[in-house]
Amino acid sequence: MRITVLVGGVGGAKFLLGVKQHLGWSPFGPPPANPDAGVQPTVSAVVNTADDIRLHNLQVCPDLDSCLYTLAGVSDLERGWGRRDETWTVSAELAGYGAEAPWFSLGDRDIATHLVRTRMLDAGYPLSLVTQALSARWQPGVDLLPMTDDRVETHVVVDDPEPTDDGPAGRVALHFQEWWIRHRAALPAREITPIGAAEATPGPGVLDAIRTADIVLLAPSNPVVSIGTILAVPGIADAVRTTTAPVVGVSPIIGGAPVRGHADACLAAIDVPCTAEGVGRHYGARTDGGLLDAWLIAPDDHADVPGVDVVRAPLLMSDPAATAGIVATALEVAGVRS
Repeated sequence: MRITVLVGGVGGAKFLLGVKQHLGWSPFGPPPANPDAGVQPTVSAVVNTADDIRLHNLQVCPDLDSCLYTLAGVSDLERGWGRRDETWTVSAELAGYGAEAPWFSLGDRDIATHLVRTRMLDAGYPLSLVTQALSARWQPGVDLLPMTDDRVETHVVVDDPEPTDDGPAGRVALHFQEWWIRHRAALPAREITPIGAAEATPGPGVLDAIRTADIVLLAPSNPVVSIGTILAVPGIADAVRTTTAPVVGVSPIIGGAPVRGHADACLAAIDVPCTAEGVGRHYGARTDGGLLDAWLIAPDDHADVPGVDVVRAPLLMSDPAATAGIVATALEVAGVRS
């Protein structure tokens, strides 16, 4: 069994917990060591890196770190991001100095990860190898594959939030993190663009993980700035369209609203309705040049997605066991045995 999942954000990390639990593994930490079990299942996660940002000369990779910490069992599940039992001394001191981006807090434990990553990147190691090195410590049990080793940053074009008296407000491009965290996506997005994606190449192992999978899953991550940015890297969307594996997506929209985050603001920027049907049609059917064979939606939702098998199932990821039920449904719909 080879499962490949396209993921981004906290929701993607939580979904991977369910994949591990469905396979009978502990959701936290490495898979069980059982030399008598023959060939073991493998889980590969193609992770969005367009949310990455350089702050205080540190390379911060929020989605990769959410996966690392969550799968290792050291994340703060109540807050939804960062390390458990975190402290904030350095961020408080930086704010006291008026240093850059006081709206983006880095925990003291978290900073150690960014220091190691930045030192390795500056020494010439690609992000994929750096992620392997970090995984050697945290043992996530999943092969975390950055979508690319190249620099890609999502920028959001908005009306200038600080217009002058010299004339009408113009438009400015903000780094995604500033729009998302500082402004809480309250500034209407006129355009969302993963800068550098068109020139990027898929990270090592990404295309093989999709092509050789027994099933490809689109996690219930943000369709625009998580899954969308992964698919914007040339070659990845084509690999999903042409893989021999069934492709099943899980709706991140329940009852016309995102379960978490500001996906509604992102979908509005690309004129896609914030509904399970809207996102399903945005992905489209593989039989018509899209991505999906099947689409899981919440029990009370409705979606007509031509060419796609739409299935209702409980989609709230309240704990790893509930999420494992979602994964089991996806495999059942696809006719894949685990």
